[in-house]
Amino acid sequence: MAKCAICEKGVHFGNSVSHSHRKSPKMWKANVKSVRVKTEGGSKKMYVCTSCLKSGRVERA
Repeated sequence: MAKCAICEKGVHFGNSVSHSHRKSPKMWKANVKSVRVKTEGGSKKMYVCTSCLKSGRVERA
């Protein structure tokens, strides 16, 4: 699974808890997209999470 190149957001682990309070392992994946981004040397393709795209931390090429 890819990580965000800007904020390093990736996979989180924890427990899924049922109504009867039984626990089973769960994995939450970040919403990471492959995007072409403007850099100082031109454009580059990198993995960026949607929260970074929405907040304007990254400018699309």
